[in-house]
Amino acid sequence: MKVTLLAGGVGGAKMAEGFDGLAGVELSVIGNIADDAAFHGLWVSPDIDTLTYSLAGQIDRAQGWGVADESHRALSVLNELGVETWMTLGDRDFGLHIYRSAALAQGQSRSEVAAHVAKTFGVQSEILLPTDDVVQTRVRTAEGWLSFQEYFVREQCRPEVLELAYSGIEAAKPTEAALTAIAEADLIVLAPSNPLVSITPILEVQGIREAVLAARAKVAAVSPLIAGKVVKGPADRMMKALGLRVDALGVAEYYGDLLGHMVIDTLDAALKPQIMALGRGCTVLQTLMTERAEKQALAASILGAMA
Repeated sequence: MKVTLLAGGVGGAKMAEGFDGLAGVELSVIGNIADDAAFHGLWVSPDIDTLTYSLAGQIDRAQGWGVADESHRALSVLNELGVETWMTLGDRDFGLHIYRSAALAQGQSRSEVAAHVAKTFGVQSEILLPTDDVVQTRVRTAEGWLSFQEYFVREQCRPEVLELAYSGIEAAKPTEAALTAIAEADLIVLAPSNPLVSITPILEVQGIREAVLAARAKVAAVSPLIAGKVVKGPADRMMKALGLRVDALGVAEYYGDLLGHMVIDTLDAALKPQIMALGRGCTVLQTLMTERAEKQALAASILGAMA
């Protein structure tokens, strides 16, 4: 079975780990690139790197991002030199960013770079980009517009979100690999990622949403909210600030006609009739993923529910 997963953040990486390596599954992951930004003259792609490190078994499990057994000597030198170092990048992580930036400067596409890194790290599943163009999420607060990393890392999600924008989205062209993965999929899954800043920037690349709507595959979403709260990240606060219902039903309403099926946690079982009243299928499962066995069990259960 060909599974195409749209994913961003830690929740997306966990879901990717669940499908990766399942018997009979050929996995393609279309990752969020709207968190990308330049730091210290290097191009950093946090969500793609989190996917890569997770599927390569090199992720720092304690924090959910970055490389395990990391050091920060380069960052300490930058700090001594008076450079802002609120974006924590480890020494091994710096090596990847140096490679990516040099390859881009030599004319390679972002997709080519991501594919080479994944292959070198031993990742078996495909990690694809929705676009090779630059798209960046912007967050408007009472103090003005911030880049996503300024909001997420520097400000630690404290300011109230007044508006979201995706700089460069209008001109961004989809990669052929992403369109092919969507068209050839037997199942398309929207990971339990932040719907607003992880999944929407993928879908809003011109042609991606249309490709999902036209796909022969069933489309399912796994709610990132359990009992109205997010496992990790600011999705619940963002949804509340923007006037959206903050629970699994709100996620189903947000995705609208794109969605054919919703996977919700056992704690949200009471919402199943309301989700089905929207004309969506709904499956209740244990969606909290900590250990690899839980990730694979959830992925296998999704496959079973959608068969």
